[in-house]
Amino acid sequence: MKVGARIRELREERGMSLQELADAGALSKGHLSNIEHGLATITIDTVEHIAAALGVSPFCVITFPTDDELNRIADLARKLSKGDHRKLRKVLEERTTHEPPASGVVRRT
Repeated sequence: MKVGARIRELREERGMSLQELADAGALSKGHLSNIEHGLATITIDTVEHIAAALGVSPFCVITFPTDDELNRIADLARKLSKGDHRKLRKVLEERTTHEPPASGVVRRT
């Protein structure tokens, strides 16, 4: 159910109709509708087709921003421009390589 709702969310975010995503993902409209409503199982192959049609990684299809903070951050980062992706990556790299670890956390190098 969660994967189907996530697919619907990503599809609507892109302004795609059910038929447009079905066509782009080489699926039937009925099957895609069943997936979005949690009535059909979904294979890794289908996740990959849908992700490609949506222009996102399969990871984005099967992660849920409401589950935890890291998934929320990843979802927000996904919405940035490619130029901002590079800037964010640099900031994160600087913070994770130059800051001492939080107490009790051992960083492996």
